[in-house]
Amino acid sequence: MRSTNNLELLSPAKNLECGTAAIRHGADAVYIGAPKFGAREAAGNSIGEIEKLAAEARLFGAKTYVALNTILFDNELEEAKRIIWQIYEAGADALIIQDFGILEMDLPPIALHASTQANNFTVEKLKFLEGVGFKRAVLARELSLSQIETIAAQTALELEAFVHGSLCVSLSGQCYMSHAMGGRSANRGACAQPCRKKYRLTDAAGKIIVQDKHLLSLKDLNRSASINELATAGVRSFKIEGRLKDIDYVKNITAYYREALDRLLEEKPEYLPASLGKTTFFFTPDPVRTFHRSSTDYFLHGRKDSVVGLDSPKSTGEELGTVTKISRDSFQISGESSISNNDGLTFVNSKGESIGLKVNKAENGAVFPDRMNEVFVGAKIFRNYDHGFQMALGRKTAERKIPVKISLQSTPSGFSLLAELENESVNAESKNIAFALSMDKIPANDPVKSRDNILRQLAKSGDTPFLVRDKETNGNEQYFFTSQQINELRRGLLERLAQKLSQKGSDNPASPTGMLSEKQMTVRPVPNNLPFPADQFQFENNISNRLARQFYQRHGVEKPEHAIEKRVVSGRLQVMITRHCLQHELGFCARFGGKFPADFQLPFSLNDGASKFELEFDCRNCLMRIFKEA
Repeated sequence: MRSTNNLELLSPAKNLECGTAAIRHGADAVYIGAPKFGAREAAGNSIGEIEKLAAEARLFGAKTYVALNTILFDNELEEAKRIIWQIYEAGADALIIQDFGILEMDLPPIALHASTQANNFTVEKLKFLEGVGFKRAVLARELSLSQIETIAAQTALELEAFVHGSLCVSLSGQCYMSHAMGGRSANRGACAQPCRKKYRLTDAAGKIIVQDKHLLSLKDLNRSASINELATAGVRSFKIEGRLKDIDYVKNITAYYREALDRLLEEKPEYLPASLGKTTFFFTPDPVRTFHRSSTDYFLHGRKDSVVGLDSPKSTGEELGTVTKISRDSFQISGESSISNNDGLTFVNSKGESIGLKVNKAENGAVFPDRMNEVFVGAKIFRNYDHGFQMALGRKTAERKIPVKISLQSTPSGFSLLAELENESVNAESKNIAFALSMDKIPANDPVKSRDNILRQLAKSGDTPFLVRDKETNGNEQYFFTSQQINELRRGLLERLAQKLSQKGSDNPASPTGMLSEKQMTVRPVPNNLPFPADQFQFENNISNRLARQFYQRHGVEKPEHAIEKRVVSGRLQVMITRHCLQHELGFCARFGGKFPADFQLPFSLNDGASKFELEFDCRNCLMRIFKEA
């Protein structure tokens, strides 16, 4: 049963600039990489940047989560602990981790979120995470709505689910393909993305089933149409993938989901916002106009359509139409979409390869590319770079303002202004923020004009993060005020309000109603001996250090096996477990109405020219396993 009805939009931050953009475009929380040990090795950030981002987030009652979600080696434990304490002191609200050895450390009272890399796939695992001290779990992307609903009914953990962005083809934390092929471990933040390569699929006799296609490269996730269903199922944090994405992607996708969540909040008052402020956008968000590999909701509604992009792992963008006419140096396409100079287009050629074109000129329905690249009549044209849209994203794209009510009060020595935040999800402490000045009380010659002047000056919030919605003079229009006096009162009040909201500590007035602050509600995990859940899917536990081994032993795992990264593997190695199934993709699965061809023999294999991988279809669990000979 969920402990709160606050719905959180969680956006990625490659760096401080991206994190600030996410907040300004409506994110209720951001997640950013720690200086080291994050699952995106190339997206580390200094403690100073994290501290600045946390202050920016607090201004809007938003949260900052820091990803330290790789597995650790013994010689890294002390450094990791030191970084964790620095993260806490910087004002971050939670730590996202995979390595359970961290729970054996002397930790600060910071909330712990179980990374999706921890393989949060079953009810039993989620109940275990709750029992050992986690506050939140990032759900496995492969879960269906009914599975999420079942988990939510049996744990009080906050549930976070991915709603948009790149998909790992493997169950998170269970991919060793990159490590097996070149020593770059996904669980150490260094994945080389072999899943995005071309592969040849052959049967046991060597017959070619599929020649040189991107057989493991998934489309991008888009669950914007299922926000309501996810909330109903028990999800409270809606996560956008993308700690390697640029600022334009962060702006566009955050804005798109902010609008979707705001519509839900308006339609269903039982849900509440998770932070302060209303965001106004100066562009129309559209997910297909920044990085986009086509889209899927993955297995949210069960196994249905194709989830892979066979022709290319690159951004395809929006489909514009089909080529209807070819000239010597131009072509025409069907459809109503306007094409602009400098747009980037793609199409799939006769060899099944994705080919790019740059538009030099578009006029009178004809497109003049930098080169024709054997484009042909009937080719589907996509735009993966929209020059006009990118130019719009480079200008001011959003403004986030916190509605505030200002009340003019008389004091024994002068006057004060009192601020009240207009949001149901903030507590009463926000109503006690005031700013006073000593000044003489001079009767006004014309109280009506005095009132008009007071209200006019109080309404000016300028470039502050506040929007003055309501003003009350409380009869003080009987006194004369210069515009300078009212402006000084207003500036002083809004500066104090911003300082109050941004400060570290447990008394932040932006804490949602009915929810304790992170520091008040967070306690250090207390070691216990709750049995580690037996796993019917035979997952690896990725134990790479003495503290992790200690954790598993105390929780009943008698002979915890070292992570693949810490042992010499001989013979056959399982390098991936995935719900993406090539039998289903090719229409061979009888369970879903397919028919296995009589002229092919199992097992199937994938070959990229350098490495060969054997496939095993675990039909009972509806999984595909990939093995490599060591």
